[in-house]
Amino acid sequence: MISDNLEGFQQRLGYVFRDEGLLVKALTHKSYANEHREEGAMDNERLEFLGDAVLDLAVSQIIFHRQPRLAEGEMTRVRAEVVSERSLAAVARRLGIGEHIRLGRGEELTGGREKDSLLADAVEAVLGAIFLDGGFDHADRAVRRWMAGQILEASKEKSGLDAKTRLQELLQAREGRLPRYVLKGTEGPDHARLYHVEVQFDGEPIGEGRGRTKKQAEQRAARQALEKLADA
Repeated sequence: MISDNLEGFQQRLGYVFRDEGLLVKALTHKSYANEHREEGAMDNERLEFLGDAVLDLAVSQIIFHRQPRLAEGEMTRVRAEVVSERSLAAVARRLGIGEHIRLGRGEELTGGREKDSLLADAVEAVLGAIFLDGGFDHADRAVRRWMAGQILEASKEKSGLDAKTRLQELLQAREGRLPRYVLKGTEGPDHARLYHVEVQFDGEPIGEGRGRTKKQAEQRAARQALEKLADA
C-alpha cells in the first residue's frame, strides 16, 4: 500500500506537486489498477511513455552541453547506459520509490518492489508526472538532481579518464565530497613489494586493490569502488 508520507517523498524527489494526484498515478502499477477498478484507479503506463521521452531529451541535452568532445556515437552509448533499466532502478532505490508504489497482491507477493523493470518504469512515470505538473524545466532539473553522477561517470568512462579521476568526479558530483586512499599494508621483499590500498568514503571502505606500486593499487581500489557504486 502506498505510504501516507508523500510530503517527505516529494522532498527526496526535489519537487513538490501542485496536483498530487499525478504523483499517485505515477506510483500506481497496472496490477493495482486492475484490482481496484471500482475505485477508478489508473495505472502509470501512459505517464511512463511520456517520461521516457522527457528523460531521453533531458539526458541528451546534459551530455551535449557537458561533454563537447564526445562524438555522436559516443553520446548515444553514454545515453543508453544512463537510461538503462539497471541505471534507472538504481535511481529508484536511492529515492525510495519502491516503498511508495501501489502494487496488486500478486505483484506484492512476488517481490515487485525490488524488480528492476518495475522500478525503472516508475522513475519514468514520476518524471512524466513532473513534466505535466511543472513543465520541462522542472523535469530537467529533476534528471540533473537524480542522475548527475551516473551521467558524469558514463561520460568520463567513455572519454578514457583513469579510475581514480572518475571516482573522484563521481563522488564530488553525487555527494559533494571526495574519497580517501589508505595504505593498509605491504607484502613481500623490497624488489617485489606488493601494496594493499583501501579507498574510503565518509570513513567507510568502498573498494580495495593490490599492486606493485601504490599508484597501481589505488587505481585498482578505485576501479572496484566504481563497480560497486554502479551496482548500488
